[in-house]
Amino acid sequence: MTDVKPNRTDGPRRISILGSTGSIGCSTIDLIERDPQAYRVEALTANRNVEALAEQARRFDARFVAVADPEKYNDLKAAMSGTDAEIAAGPGSIVEAAARGADWVMAGIVGAAGLEHNAIFQVFEFDRRETIEKIILTASGGPFRTMGIEEMRKVTPAQAVAHPNWDMGAKISVDSATMMNKGLELIEAYYLFGLPEDRIDILVHPQSIIHSMVAYVDGSVLAQLGSPDMRTPISYTLAWPQRMAAPSARLDLGKIATLTFEAPDSERFPALSLAREALKTGGSAPTILNASNEVAVAGFLGGKLGFLDIPRVVADTLEKMPVTVIGSVEDVLAVDAEARNVAGDIMSDVRLQV
Repeated sequence: MTDVKPNRTDGPRRISILGSTGSIGCSTIDLIERDPQAYRVEALTANRNVEALAEQARRFDARFVAVADPEKYNDLKAAMSGTDAEIAAGPGSIVEAAARGADWVMAGIVGAAGLEHNAIFQVFEFDRRETIEKIILTASGGPFRTMGIEEMRKVTPAQAVAHPNWDMGAKISVDSATMMNKGLELIEAYYLFGLPEDRIDILVHPQSIIHSMVAYVDGSVLAQLGSPDMRTPISYTLAWPQRMAAPSARLDLGKIATLTFEAPDSERFPALSLAREALKTGGSAPTILNASNEVAVAGFLGGKLGFLDIPRVVADTLEKMPVTVIGSVEDVLAVDAEARNVAGDIMSDVRLQV
């Protein structure tokens, strides 16, 4: 295999990684470490894991290192003593890290702060948008794809984070289990690719080999395939517009033999319908959806809610809050904060399902 490197005519590509100690961040670090001369680490951030963050920062000589938890500032400062790195803490420090002079920023953080649609990007013909009929997002269906509703009432956080195909953080694993992750991706795809809601489909594909598809007006369907390893899309973005060698397991379709597909079950996974309705409603509804989901997922992981209570809290929050016009980032943040408060109040009144 030819090891294609990023274009280095202007020197190493400057990289900032938000959430460098998480699953996505560590995968990014792994790829950078395989070709360290091609990259220069500008900033690294973490939520609370100071020990791992400092180890990464020292290894790559990061110029700016930040932890979101302000109470961890002194720990980070001590861990980075003797280096020339700038140290910061608190939510504002993450914004500062994102705004620094990097060529490429990996937002490997959960919730409203991050998104990704790399698979569609690889097969979407932007210069011939009029020939595109629809986008098809694929979902694994999560660990409870075939489980009945009564069984789902008894699901534990440990079961929900045990994804059958992907190694991910707790929050996104729970979103996959409820299928809210695909609902959020539906909303993201609408804004990123400019297709109307009714031209964005969701299809359950348990093997997680086809990651997304784009259907064209002539009947052709282009699909992006690969083994379920986040280093594949990360490597694509690290080296874009070229490609770089990545250690992901090579796809052997003969060995896999069978790829299956099915329509999502909206009765057992109501999060998909909630997301689609929020997108149709527009305005502040998608922000309310996302914020209330984050609160509900945290409640479930903390033992305060049952698994089936997650979409219930989201639905109740959407029903309780008026939909407003969004005209600025400040509007989004204000709605986000209010939705979290409303969801928290609703969550305290929800009867535990387990």
